[in-house]
Amino acid sequence: MSEKQGNKIIITAAITGSIHTPTMSPYLPIKPTEIADEAVRAWEAGASVAHIHVRDPDTGKPTSSLDLFREVLSEIKARCDIVICVTTGGSPGMTVEERAAPVPEFKPELASLNFGSMNFALHPMASKFKGFKYEWEEPFLSMTENNIFPNTFKTLREFCEIYRANGTKPELEIYDVGMINNAAHMLMQGHLAPPVYIQFVLGILGGIPATLENLMFMYKTARQALGEFTWSVCAAGRHQMRMCTASILMGGNVRVGLEDSLYLEKGKIAKSNAEQVEKILRIAKEFGFSPASPDETREILGLKGLDKVNF
Repeated sequence: MSEKQGNKIIITAAITGSIHTPTMSPYLPIKPTEIADEAVRAWEAGASVAHIHVRDPDTGKPTSSLDLFREVLSEIKARCDIVICVTTGGSPGMTVEERAAPVPEFKPELASLNFGSMNFALHPMASKFKGFKYEWEEPFLSMTENNIFPNTFKTLREFCEIYRANGTKPELEIYDVGMINNAAHMLMQGHLAPPVYIQFVLGILGGIPATLENLMFMYKTARQALGEFTWSVCAAGRHQMRMCTASILMGGNVRVGLEDSLYLEKGKIAKSNAEQVEKILRIAKEFGFSPASPDETREILGLKGLDKVNF
């Protein structure tokens, strides 16, 4: 933890994402009101950041609709002061232009920025269900066997330019060690401004496995390559809570939420994002940490403030 952060931890709730499909959990928020409600509940539970994707309200399919983003973002802002981190990862199959569009449109305080190309694979989940609620689900999952998530140096540079022009801080999503090298290059070229905010994303098929050894290696490598930075951890599925706990003990921050895991513990499905926030906060408090408020998070990350967004 930096001196400025003290014993405070930033808890992010990734509300719905674009990985899980409606068949997998009846609690996955789909409609704009459901996504907003979940963000507010997560804030009430102790989260200071909500990571936002949107979905087609009729089918639950991930979408890049700016109208749906506007509805969700405005509703959250009207009800609480949580920091909103808008996705530019989108979902498999979306174009770079679709993914980038929410930043100039809404000028959020914070937005995710995936920092390298990778095989982003969800296809093993397609065989785990005998039937799906909606026709789009199985093809959506299966097609990722041949999916490349593109984030070239050209698009990274263009994303950085868009973020800078709109006063939005990038949250660098680092799925593997090579992406640290990408970030170091973009810093050296002046496309990123230090100190950066990193989120290590562990356990995605196509990225680095979620192990303590890998997290320590990623952190050490980033410290050598990037100097000082603020950081967080999220991990897929069953790895979520244990890797987030490791992050707390190592001086990092955490992301939980139904985007990353649908479960609260083995065999027990989470009924809300707030349940996961409450669990990681209880763990953090056992080690003497307390949750950063949204305004404390803004100070820690150097964000522009909720009064300067466009929603």
